[in-house]
Amino acid sequence: MKSFGNAPEQDGAKRLLESALAEGPVHAYLFHGPAGVGKRAAALSFASKLIGDEDRVPRLTHPDLYVLEPLGDQIRIDEIRRLRRDLHMRPYEAERRVYLVLSAELMNEEAADALLKDLEEPPPYAVLILVAHDLGPLPPTILSRCQLVPFRRLSEAAVRAAIAERAPGLDDAQLTAYARVSAGRLDRAERLVDPRAAERRALVLDLARSVYRDADFEPSDAAAALLEVAQGRGREARGEEELGLERLELTTREAEQRLRRAQRGAEREEILLALDELAGWYRDLVVVTAGAERAAIHCDHLDELREDATRERMAGAEAAAERVRDTWRSFEEFNVQTALALEALFVQLRRELSAGVTTGVESA
Repeated sequence: MKSFGNAPEQDGAKRLLESALAEGPVHAYLFHGPAGVGKRAAALSFASKLIGDEDRVPRLTHPDLYVLEPLGDQIRIDEIRRLRRDLHMRPYEAERRVYLVLSAELMNEEAADALLKDLEEPPPYAVLILVAHDLGPLPPTILSRCQLVPFRRLSEAAVRAAIAERAPGLDDAQLTAYARVSAGRLDRAERLVDPRAAERRALVLDLARSVYRDADFEPSDAAAALLEVAQGRGREARGEEELGLERLELTTREAEQRLRRAQRGAEREEILLALDELAGWYRDLVVVTAGAERAAIHCDHLDELREDATRERMAGAEAAAERVRDTWRSFEEFNVQTALALEALFVQLRRELSAGVTTGVESA
C-alpha cells in the first residue's frame, strides 16, 4: 500500500486501489464515506496513477483529467451533458482519460439518469471516479455500476498525529481534545488548529457554560453569537474560494454560484461543529460527574468541567446533550431556518439545565 502511503489509515480502500492498479481498473469507482477523511486526496492520487502523471493531475492541470464539481447546491443535467460530450473524446496524452465527479450525491434525478447511460457502456479508455459523502441520495442503479471504495472515520490516534505535525506547539491535553473534537475528520482538525478557530471554540464553550451559570442568559443573544461566528467563517471561505477562481473558465453566474456554495457550506459546517462541541460539553459534565475524566472530549478544560459537574446538574446535562444532538440531526437532514433553530435550542438547554442555574455571584 505504498502508493497511497500519504493517506492515513483507510487500509481497505488502499487495498482495493492497489489491486486496481496491479490488475487494471474497472470503468467506474465510487469513493464514499464521511467528509474530511481523505476521499478527494485518494481520488486524485488514484487518478494521477491511472494517467501516469503525479505532477499535473494533483494540480488539476492535466488535459486527460476532467473534474466536475457542483457550482450550486446540485449537479444538474447540463453539467453531466458537458461531461458526456467530453467522455467520447479520445485521450490527449495518456492512455486513459479520468473523470472525477466530486460531491456526486448532489446529482439531481435527471443528472443521475444521464450519467447512468455512460456508466453502463463507457468508452474503453475512460475511468469515472465518483466521490460522495453519503450514498443515500444516489440511486441503486448508479451504485450497482460502480466499484464501491469505502472510507471510514479516522482513529483518534491518526488525527492526533496529523494535528501534532500541523501544530507542534500544542500540549498533550490540547492534542487529545482537538483530536476528539475532530471526530475522525482531518478537515476539522485542520480548522481547529487555526488561531481564529481557537477563539471561536472559546466562545462556543463559554456559551455552553453560560446556559447554566448566567442568571441573565438570553437564548436569542446566544443564537446570534453562534450565527455571527458561522457567518464570519462563511465570509472567509468565500474569500478563499475567490482566490482559486482565476484558473477556472466560468461565467459570472457560475462563479457567483460557486462562491455562494462555498460560503453556505462553510457556514453550515461551522454550525455543525459548534453543535458537536456543545453536545460534547454537556456529555463531559455527565462523564466527569461519574468519575470518568479520562473519557472527556474537552479534556483541556477539565478544571472548568470539575467546577461545573455536579450530581444536581447531571440529569439536565444528559438531556441537554440529547437536545443538541436532535438539533444537529435537523441541520444535517433538513433545510432549517438557522437563527430560529438555534434560539429554540438555547431555550431548550436553559429549560433542561434550569435547576443548575447559579446566582450572579458565581457567574460574575
